[in-house]
Amino acid sequence: MAENTMFVSDNANVFRFTDELQSNAYPGRGLMVGCTPNADTYVMVYFIMGRSENSRNRVFVETEDGIRTEAFDPAKCSDPSLIIYHPVRTYNGHTIITNGDQTDTIRDAMAEGKSYIDALRTRRFEPDAPNFTSRISAVHNPDGSYALSILKHFHSDPDACKRYFFEYDKPVKGRGHYIHTYMCDGDPLPFFRGEPKCVHVQDIPIEKYAEYLWDAMNPWNKISLFVRYVDAKTGETQTVIKNKHTK
Repeated sequence: MAENTMFVSDNANVFRFTDELQSNAYPGRGLMVGCTPNADTYVMVYFIMGRSENSRNRVFVETEDGIRTEAFDPAKCSDPSLIIYHPVRTYNGHTIITNGDQTDTIRDAMAEGKSYIDALRTRRFEPDAPNFTSRISAVHNPDGSYALSILKHFHSDPDACKRYFFEYDKPVKGRGHYIHTYMCDGDPLPFFRGEPKCVHVQDIPIEKYAEYLWDAMNPWNKISLFVRYVDAKTGETQTVIKNKHTK
């Protein structure tokens, strides 16, 4: 994937989030957590893309504690096992975002007084050979700190799991961290490498921000987008969902 032009002069490793989306036709599933430049709003993003008919046959539906995926046309849902889940749930002020049913694993562990790391040590990458899709997860805390993780396989031994955890102990003004499942399109799909990418977070109304991100995503592969703003002082939330399929 081509390197993007630096957005801010003080850090050559900070990129435009929209550039990251535009430059990659198939990052698969992706999530970003960050903070606006004035530090009064926490920003969370999750999106899904798909290549198969089964994967593309999905929409995001808002729930009481987050969102879930749902088959747009139930008659065309051939295998719900890895595509129907709750990508976003909240628990006791924490927001959990993942690309699979490990959302529930993390929430249940936290309810038992355990950590997200304890939870993810019980999970592995997805069993969808030959891609063995990585499991990506984020936990955002009430104080603005957050953690991202990725569980992926070894190329030399697909039965072995690698678990990586990245913790950010405070929000940084105008910055966020972005991770996705695939480096790019391919067959099999190459998994994400390296640390989560540091991206610039804008201070604009949520509807406009969601529109910018949606327009930047590949029009053929994009399926659904979730954007949430959380007021850093009050905890009040705003949510925008965009679906390719609408009734």
